[in-house]
Amino acid sequence: MTDSTYPRRDSRAVRNVAVLTAAQALLGAQMPMIFVIGGLAGQTLATNACFATLPISLIVLGSMLSAQPLSAVMQRFGRRTGFFLGATGGAVGAAIGAVGLMTASFPLFLLGSLFTGLYMSAQGFYRFAAADTASDAFRPKAISYVMAGGLVSAVIGPQLVKLTSDAMVVPFLGTYLTVIGINAVGALLFLLLDIPRPPVPSEDAPRGRTRIELLRTPRVAVAIICAMVSYALMNLVMTSTPLAVVGCGFTQGTAADIVTGHVLAMFAPSFFTGHLIARFGVERIMATGLVLLAAAGGVALAGVDVAYFFVALVLLGLGWNFGFIGATSMLAGAHRPEERGRVQGLNDMIVFGCVTLASLASGGLMNCSGGTAEQGWAAVNIAMAPFLALAGGALLWLALRPRSW
Repeated sequence: MTDSTYPRRDSRAVRNVAVLTAAQALLGAQMPMIFVIGGLAGQTLATNACFATLPISLIVLGSMLSAQPLSAVMQRFGRRTGFFLGATGGAVGAAIGAVGLMTASFPLFLLGSLFTGLYMSAQGFYRFAAADTASDAFRPKAISYVMAGGLVSAVIGPQLVKLTSDAMVVPFLGTYLTVIGINAVGALLFLLLDIPRPPVPSEDAPRGRTRIELLRTPRVAVAIICAMVSYALMNLVMTSTPLAVVGCGFTQGTAADIVTGHVLAMFAPSFFTGHLIARFGVERIMATGLVLLAAAGGVALAGVDVAYFFVALVLLGLGWNFGFIGATSMLAGAHRPEERGRVQGLNDMIVFGCVTLASLASGGLMNCSGGTAEQGWAAVNIAMAPFLALAGGALLWLALRPRSW
């Protein structure tokens, strides 16, 4: 991707996409790292196995709680300030988590997870930042390219888990110390970001629609529903995957490899998802994502051999990519500039609120809904069905309406 590939008006956008893609690759590696070991570490610290995935739930809760404030900070002080805050939250969260592991304190470990949610929230805004300086034609591609940076994080993260999880006497401590370093180094990338700070609106400047009015806008509402379902179901299944894989008799290394395949599938299509949206329309790509998520659940229910885990998690990643990038693209084109901070913060608050509930449900379904890991894994995947019906119904309703904001 070079400046000559796109019109001159997108030269700044191309630079910002390069920076954000690098940030997605490096800083983003901490998320698969923590998602691989968070449930396993929680299982060793919690007194009740039903709370094993609570650390991951607290990460997502922290993301939900910080989405609106972080969006407001970016609206007032610029994207760079918000992204620096996110990296700081990631480093502080990992440091607190490390202390929790050293002292065998589950509450302290949970507090660290809550701080980590600040980074997760900031990472969610990378895709919106990519669209800030892009033309209408380049916007879906810009979002896709930034998401494609996750390919590198998909490889780096789980492999770092293999190298660091047992590197110290305290299990998983080395992984959390590594996350601190990733945030410290990765934050320097944002010095290269060139996104103008939003102008302070004058008294007579248009204020845009209220949050209620935005939620009543069909394309905004459907975009949020599909993003919510795509992300929540992906999190529901991925959170319990390491527990299911180890519970079915396989090793932590196998679980890390399966998560690597999953995260690769999440981000590999991003090189062409934007092109597919431009060619076939965002609604068809989102619908394809929902079908792939349903297929993932079907494969997972078919068996618990390693091959079934791999195929199911790859389909899960592909479904998330089409569903979530499609929803992001739809949302980015459904609001006005003065509504940007309001609608993006609202979107991520709702999405990560539902993801929080999904990750909480994941541990309960996995460990407390049956006597075996196989039964728990089946419960997790069956739980996808009603939410896929909700998103599919919303998308169909939108397709039958006249085109509007």
